[in-house]
Amino acid sequence: MSRVGGFRLALTWLTVAPVPVHGTVDRDAARRALQWAPLVGLLLGLLATGVLAGFDLLGAPPLLAGLLVVAVLAAATRGMHLDGLADTTDGLGCSSGSQRALAVMRDGSAGPFAVVALVLALALQASALAALLTADRWLAVVLAVAAGRVTFAWCARRGVPPARPDGLGALVAGTQTPAVSLGWGLVLLGGALAAVPSRPWQGVVAVLLAAAGVGWLSRHTTRRFGGLVGDVLGAANETATTVILVVCALG
Repeated sequence: MSRVGGFRLALTWLTVAPVPVHGTVDRDAARRALQWAPLVGLLLGLLATGVLAGFDLLGAPPLLAGLLVVAVLAAATRGMHLDGLADTTDGLGCSSGSQRALAVMRDGSAGPFAVVALVLALALQASALAALLTADRWLAVVLAVAAGRVTFAWCARRGVPPARPDGLGALVAGTQTPAVSLGWGLVLLGGALAAVPSRPWQGVVAVLLAAAGVGWLSRHTTRRFGGLVGDVLGAANETATTVILVVCALG
């Protein structure tokens, strides 16, 4: 039986890149894929920065450039993280028990909570990207997109059970050691110092606020749903990315 490469699997899962994967995708392969996810986020961050700079060179207004970058990222990731944000928001908005909330999330249709969450997230991201373009804070874009994928290791940390016996949550729940989150977190903090050159502390604050938000989201969804659902990974990604973009765009 061939061993599935963690980085190749992460590329296949998290992007539209036509990367073939040979072998069985089991929990060990999933564990390694999540460990490589931040590197995929780095590549997506560089793509976002390049697209933003390209539209700027073409003379696009900053807000239009920001909206187009959001669209490119959605296309490059099959919109899976936005879908996760929508489903998680609908699940949290359900007033019934955990099983009903999970059923709402599995249904796939977007309710009012999902629509509001998506509109806010996309509007905030596009506006923040426009501000970052104007301020020439390019590294903040890379930082934000990469940080979104660092959140996966925390959401799937040891001790977090799956909410369902099947699906992505069951495959990755409890697979990540604290060292993975700590290691990538330190890398993010190092990069954060350069995200806003005139105020190095601002990037650090952005990362810490994003970490706090994702930490709360993970604890709350684990209690609400009875464990990890794959959609929560997408919600955590969009939360961290949005928070860092917005905070780095201030001032």
